[in-house]
Amino acid sequence: MSTPLEQAPTHVKLAVDLIMLLEEHDLPAEEVIAALDIVRSDFQNKLNNQKT
Repeated sequence: MSTPLEQAPTHVKLAVDLIMLLEEHDLPAEEVIAALDIVRSDFQNKLNNQKT
């Protein structure tokens, strides 16, 4: 029997994994948001570079 998560798109699975990882470290939400802003910017730059 499969769970809804097993049927979810890859990006949803990744989001769940990241949330679990960050929650395990019991980090302040402000620190997590600041780190995620950096990660998003980095991956946005990679995506933009792929398009050029």
